[in-house]
Amino acid sequence: MDDWDDYRLILALHRSGSLRGAAKLLGINHSTVSRRLAALQAGSAGILFEQSASGYRPTEAGAKMVGAAEDMEEIAQRAERQQRAAGSADKGPITLSLPEAIGQFLLLNEIDAFCKLYPDIDLTIISSYGFANLDRSEADVVIRGTNKPPDHLVGRCLFPYALSHYCRRGYLDETPPDARRWLEATYRWSRDEWKAASPYSKAPTLYTMSDLTMRHRALLAGQGMARTACYMADPEPDLMRLPGAKTIQGQDVWVLTHPDLKDTPRIKTLMRYLCDAIIAKRTLIEGEAR
Repeated sequence: MDDWDDYRLILALHRSGSLRGAAKLLGINHSTVSRRLAALQAGSAGILFEQSASGYRPTEAGAKMVGAAEDMEEIAQRAERQQRAAGSADKGPITLSLPEAIGQFLLLNEIDAFCKLYPDIDLTIISSYGFANLDRSEADVVIRGTNKPPDHLVGRCLFPYALSHYCRRGYLDETPPDARRWLEATYRWSRDEWKAASPYSKAPTLYTMSDLTMRHRALLAGQGMARTACYMADPEPDLMRLPGAKTIQGQDVWVLTHPDLKDTPRIKTLMRYLCDAIIAKRTLIEGEAR
């Protein structure tokens, strides 16, 4: 085989284990995947995958092709990163991946100021709570709260963010004790632990939601109580910490990039700017501003 698309097909089918999964990874119709696989196996490549109840599995010959495809993919990704690293100082594209909450509540104005300060940098922002794959150039720089980032990435560990328990001002006075409710996040991180540490550990849950911004709006609307990041809640004049609520240390805030990009002038400029912007809000992030 000398067509990179054939190797991409092999990788997608190996990683997904199904025609539909491979089609989703490749952005094509599953019938196209089926047709291309049939043509590939009818040629000189031979039988590369066997279908079983658990999905498609590579044959011995297929496993060799998967290994070759992974090598080719790594070379292609390295070449793409090197291409992205090229360019003059403070000019060129950068893709920044950061959680939606950090983008909206912590760095919105700072990102606007950066783009005006460096108009020749073409900044693309991806809001996601998942860790972007920098090896695959899904992003050039990431901001994440984590206690264990990928070992091969480089950057700065700043400090942990803080969380506390909040409600809308007047909520406790207007809501009888047996009617008070919690607004929870769907990931339920240490739910029993944070509820036990709250002033109202016995209150039931009203509902859970995956969208932290929606939950913040619900908190502002007085729908219930919530544990949330201090940098989101403390600047809101209509929100208050629950009586007796303490701050809880969250994960460390990291600003990271790929080793192949760390010496690129515009990447260094953005990372330095982001670190400075976050450090300037340290007391807010650590829950000490109020």
